[in-house]
Amino acid sequence: LRRVRDYALMYSDSVIDEQIAEKALGKLDIDKLGLDVVDKKILSILVTKFEGGPVGVGTIAASIGEEVDTIEDVYEPYLLQLGFVKRTSKGRVATNLAFKYLGVKKENGPKLF
Repeated sequence: LRRVRDYALMYSDSVIDEQIAEKALGKLDIDKLGLDVVDKKILSILVTKFEGGPVGVGTIAASIGEEVDTIEDVYEPYLLQLGFVKRTSKGRVATNLAFKYLGVKKENGPKLF
């Protein structure tokens, strides 16, 4: 919100309307769902590299160069809230919504080769 305010101060008459908010969030690479670059990286790693999971949070953290605590405290809660990620006893799992969001077709069944 502060960054949107700063954008409004620089590029408009300090009033934040829908157009200013969209421009500011676009500059920050935040999409209409509120996901930023790191959120998208987490989803992409889960879906493409680990075929949806389950994957341990430590593995996710190492894959994107982020601290485990940061993922658990900053990024994961919103991804859980949106229904893109589930926590299981074996690790994090990307939901069907995550696959759909990324435009990736989910493979059904085990791969033989």
